Amino acid sequence: MSEEIKSENAQETMSHPKLSKADEIGRKLAKEDGDETKIAKIMNAAPMWRKVIIIGLSVFWVLFQLYIKLVKPLDPWLQLPLHMCLALVIVWLMNPMQEKSKSHNKLWWIYDSLLLAGAVYVFYYYASHAETLNYRLYSVDKMNFDDVLAGTILIIECMEAVRRVVSLSLFWVIAFFMAYAWFGQFVPGIFHYAGISYSRFVETLSLGENGIFGSPLGTSLNTLFYFLMFGCFFANCGGGSVLTDAGLSLSDKTVGGPAKAAVISSGLMGMISGSAVANVTGTGVFTIPLMKKTGYSPEEAGAVESVASTGGQIMPPIMGAGAFVMAEIIGIQYVKIAAAAIIPAIAYFVAALMVVHLIARKRHIGKNPNVHYTGKPILPRVYRLLPIIILVFMIVRGMSLPRAGIICSVLAIVISFISPETRMSPKKFLYTVLDGIRQAANIAIPTASCGIMIGIVVRSGIAVKIAKIIDKTGNNSLFIALIVAALGCIILGMALPTVAAYLIANTLFISAIQGLGISALTSNMFIFYFGVVAQITPPVCLASFTAAGIAGGSAWKTGWKAFAFAITGFIVPFMFVYRPALLLDGTLIEIIQSASMLAFATFCLAGCVSSYMFGDLKLWERTVFAVIAFLFILPSGASDIIGLIAGTVFISYRVIRGKKEGVFNNQEQKIIMNA
Repeated sequence: MSEEIKSENAQETMSHPKLSKADEIGRKLAKEDGDETKIAKIMNAAPMWRKVIIIGLSVFWVLFQLYIKLVKPLDPWLQLPLHMCLALVIVWLMNPMQEKSKSHNKLWWIYDSLLLAGAVYVFYYYASHAETLNYRLYSVDKMNFDDVLAGTILIIECMEAVRRVVSLSLFWVIAFFMAYAWFGQFVPGIFHYAGISYSRFVETLSLGENGIFGSPLGTSLNTLFYFLMFGCFFANCGGGSVLTDAGLSLSDKTVGGPAKAAVISSGLMGMISGSAVANVTGTGVFTIPLMKKTGYSPEEAGAVESVASTGGQIMPPIMGAGAFVMAEIIGIQYVKIAAAAIIPAIAYFVAALMVVHLIARKRHIGKNPNVHYTGKPILPRVYRLLPIIILVFMIVRGMSLPRAGIICSVLAIVISFISPETRMSPKKFLYTVLDGIRQAANIAIPTASCGIMIGIVVRSGIAVKIAKIIDKTGNNSLFIALIVAALGCIILGMALPTVAAYLIANTLFISAIQGLGISALTSNMFIFYFGVVAQITPPVCLASFTAAGIAGGSAWKTGWKAFAFAITGFIVPFMFVYRPALLLDGTLIEIIQSASMLAFATFCLAGCVSSYMFGDLKLWERTVFAVIAFLFILPSGASDIIGLIAGTVFISYRVIRGKKEGVFNNQEQKIIMNA
C-alpha cells in the first residue's frame, strides 16, 4: 500500500508546472526524505575511508556516552569538549562541502580537512588544560594566546556547522548578536552597550558557564543523546510503524477517517521524532494521499498533516527534545513538565480532530469503504510498544531519562528478534546507530551554538533591557508582555529548529514574563509552545511547506490553513498563563473549571475555523463563535459567564437552525459527534 501511495502522490506532485518560491521550498523539503534513509544516502555516497572513520567514531561516541552514565562521569572539561568535538567531526564527515556545494570542486576537501583538524585541536586543548580550567577565575584571570586561539577556532567551527547542517537563519541570528557584542557601543538609546575586548569576548563564549559549554550543550550530553538513540531504535525495531498504523487503521471506520488517522498517527510519531518536518515526511506519504482520496483538498490534507506532526512536540509523555531542554533550564523533573502539558495537548489535538470532523460533515465526507488501511493487524504487534511504555513507567518512577533510555533501547533490540520482519541484522543495527549519531550531532550543534548568543545576552544585559522596554510600553501589562514574547518566539521559530528557537526566546523574554509574577514553569511553557507552533505559522512555515510538497498543493494556502486549523495552539498558552490550573497548578475544582472553559472555547473555535456547526455558517456566525472563544482567554469571572451564556444561546440557535434546514433529517449529516 505504501508504495502505491508514494507513486500516486509523486505523479500528482509533478502535475504543477508553475511553482512559487514557497512551493519550491516545500517540494525540496518533501523530496529530501525518500525511500532511502538519510544515513543510507550518506554512507552510499561516502568513500571507504570516510565510512570507516564515521563508523569508528560513532561506535566510540556510543561507548563514551555509556561509560559516563553507567560507570562514572568524567571531568566537565573532558566530556563537554569531547561531546562537542565528536559532533563537529561527524558533521564534517557526513556533510562534506564538496558534496553540498554547487561546483563540487575537489579543493573543498582542503577546507573540510582544516575544519577536522580544528575540531581535534579544540578537544586536545581543553582536555589537556582541564585541571587548570577548573580553577580558573572567570573574568579575573587573563586570557593567554592559546586560550584565545582555541576559543576562536571553536566559535568558527560552531558557526560553520550551524550554517551547514542546521539553518542559515540561525547562523545570521547568532551573527547579529556577535556583532552587537562588538559594536554595541555605537548603538544609541537603551540598547547602548560599552562592549568588551576580543579576548573577553572569546572568554565569554568559550570558557563562561553561559557560553558554548553551558547548560544547553550539557543537556545534549546528559539527556538528548540517549533520547535520540532510543527514538531511532524504537522506530527501526517496529515500534514506529505500530504507532503510525494505529492511527491509519481508523481511515475507513469513521467520518473523515483519513484526516483523523493523520492527526492521531502523526501526533503519536511526533512525540518520538521531535521534528515537525521529519514527521511530515515520515507519515505524510501515507496520510495525505488517503485524505485527498476521500475529498479533502491538497491544501487541507497538507494542513492537517503539518498541524498533527507539529503537535507531537507538545504531546506527553514524550514531548521531543525541547521539553528535556526546558527541564534542564528550569531545574525540575521532566515528568512534571509532561504532566503540566497534558490538558493543553489534549485541547490541541481534540481541536484538530473536531476541525477535520466538521469539515467532513460540511463536505459530506462519510465513511468510505473504498479508501482503507490495508496494513497488518495492530493487535499482534502491540508488544513492539513495550519499550516506550516501560520508558514512561521508569521516568514516572523517578529513573533518569539516560538510564531509562539505555535500558529501553536494549529492550527494543531484543523485541525486534521476535519477528523476522523487524529482526535487527548487523547492517540494520549499524545504520540505526549511525542515524542516532547523525541526529545527536545535529542537535548538539544548535544547542552549543545558542550558547554563543546566550553568553552575549547575559554579558550585555540585553534581556534586562528588553524587559524594561516591555514594562514601559505596556505599563507593566502582562498581556502586552505576552504578545511581544509570543511574536518574538514565532519570528524566531519560523526558520529555526524548535530547540534553538526556545533557547533564544527563553534568553530574551523569560525575565520580562517572570518579572510580572508568572512562575518559571508557566513562562517557559508559554515560550516553548510558540516556538513549536511557529513551524506552521506563515509566512515561513517549514512543516506546512513540506506537507504541501507531498500533497501537491499551494504551499502558501497550506500554510494559512494549517495556521487556522491549529488556532487553539495559539490561544492555549495565553489561557494557561491566566489559568495556571490548566497546567495542573491549582485545586481540583480550579482544574475542572479551567478545563471546561478551554473545552468550550475549543468547540467554538472549531466551528469558526471549519465554517460548520449544525449546518454551514455565515461570516457573521463564524465571527460570533470567534468572539465567544476569545472571551475565555482572560480569567475574569464576568467574561466566563458572558462567554458561557452567549455560547449556550448561540449554539442553541445553531441547533434550531440546523433542524429547520434539515441537517438532522439526513443520517449522513448528523453532527452529534457519532464519529
